[in-house]
Amino acid sequence: MATWAYLGLQDGASPLMEQLIFFHDHIMFIIILIITFVGYMLSTVLLNSFINRFMLEHQTIEIIWTSIPAIILVFIALPSLRLLYLIDEVNNPAMTLKTIGHQWYWSYEYSDFMNIEFDSYMTPTKDLDSSGFRLLDVDNRTVLPMNTQIRIIISAADVIHSWTVPALGVKADAIPGRLNQASFLINRPGLFFGQCSEICGANHSFMPIVIESVSTNSFLNWISSSSD
Repeated sequence: MATWAYLGLQDGASPLMEQLIFFHDHIMFIIILIITFVGYMLSTVLLNSFINRFMLEHQTIEIIWTSIPAIILVFIALPSLRLLYLIDEVNNPAMTLKTIGHQWYWSYEYSDFMNIEFDSYMTPTKDLDSSGFRLLDVDNRTVLPMNTQIRIIISAADVIHSWTVPALGVKADAIPGRLNQASFLINRPGLFFGQCSEICGANHSFMPIVIESVSTNSFLNWISSSSD
């Protein structure tokens, strides 16, 4: 794959992440190009030894370079405020997942089912098989059904952590003594990797997150086998 393909965001696996990618690629990127072009034009004018006095003191040009940034800010504000609202909204979740950050692992509890809870540790490199991902795979993956609205409740047992899965567009702090929540819907099967995104101590970089998205039937089978 070409090197430039790795410079963007991860492929979205949720409607929210797809909208965040669209906002980044089709709004922010275009606005950055416009700002770069305007900056180039201004620097060219200011560095030109034959500076046109019209460009520096005329009322019309002052109105233009005041109104254009204001319009740009409006184009940024409207979609970004909408996305911030959607990120914070929890809309009729079908199931709830509880996760607690520890130094240095995650524990999970399926609150809607009986006796399903486990700890998730990073798999040591010496124990990885040929299909594993170094520093990203875990011994117990978090299995979730696709096309299901999921609420995740996040806390911590010791210091501040951050539960982050970029492909799902989810990043929420895990704070001792406080419950934070986020909501997401996974729209395709697969493995989605994340990591703690808050510096939480010596082994901060060794507490990955692995979400395994499966069909509803496969999830129910997994629940049945896990509760036995």
